[in-house]
Amino acid sequence: MKRSYLAALAIALPPLACAKTYIPNTDVQDTSENRDIILFCEKYRHAMEDRNVADLLRLMSPGYFEDAGNTKNEDDADFEAMRQFLTGDFLKTTGIRYEIRYRRVTLTETNHIFVDYSYAAAWKIPGAKSEEWHHEVTDNRLDLVRDGESFKIVSGM
Repeated sequence: MKRSYLAALAIALPPLACAKTYIPNTDVQDTSENRDIILFCEKYRHAMEDRNVADLLRLMSPGYFEDAGNTKNEDDADFEAMRQFLTGDFLKTTGIRYEIRYRRVTLTETNHIFVDYSYAAAWKIPGAKSEEWHHEVTDNRLDLVRDGESFKIVSGM
């Protein structure tokens, strides 16, 4: 009886010893590099909620380009288009809630860092009758590159 218990324990313990730890409230393995990346992404999330255009522009790469995930050129956005949006229509929002669940961090061979996440966003904009809340829940990817000790967002805002 004792031998079978010890044998079962010996089989069960090695996987536990190698178990990965995750950054709290994420699905991302807890490493110092991943923590730095998630902290940077949290600066982005807070800047969105605070409608802090100056911080959002500082977080963006001058080479920012977004193709909106399709082949239509009319909805593409580069740094200047994003700057115009952020200093225009974006500031018309009167409230933003932006919750993120980080799913995966991938370091690529081309020195890009993909941060896959799910988000629930709600924003309040003036409407014809009164201010209206709009909601969206979906997945997204931020594409980051290193910038000294920090990062810049190349696409995905």
